[in-house]
Amino acid sequence: MLVAVLLAAASVRAAEPPYDAPLVRLAEILGALHYLRPLCGAAEPTLWRDQMAALVAAEAPSPERRARLTAAFNQGYSGFAALYRSCTPAAIAAVDRYLDEGARLTRDVTTRYGGDAPLPR
Repeated sequence: MLVAVLLAAASVRAAEPPYDAPLVRLAEILGALHYLRPLCGAAEPTLWRDQMAALVAAEAPSPERRARLTAAFNQGYSGFAALYRSCTPAAIAAVDRYLDEGARLTRDVTTRYGGDAPLPR
């Protein structure tokens, strides 16, 4: 029975695109930016959530993969919501790091696997 479960899990993972891990990380970054950017004064109330919605729409993922992407977005958001109630120098530094990492991930995935969706800055 355990072997059947492991084989089923392996077949699901085999069906995932090779860029799945970077997209999950990008979803987490988008969630963090969705919380942090407005906290630090950016007038972008829905920009990062809209970027996440566009990513999910473009991917048309399976329900399980959609749930993983959504969970990563929510984890990015809630992780910073638990730490920051106001904009601090550390929050600004996190925004800068995440903007850079998100741009790098987007560039790497689109260069390697196709597509042309830049991460807004």
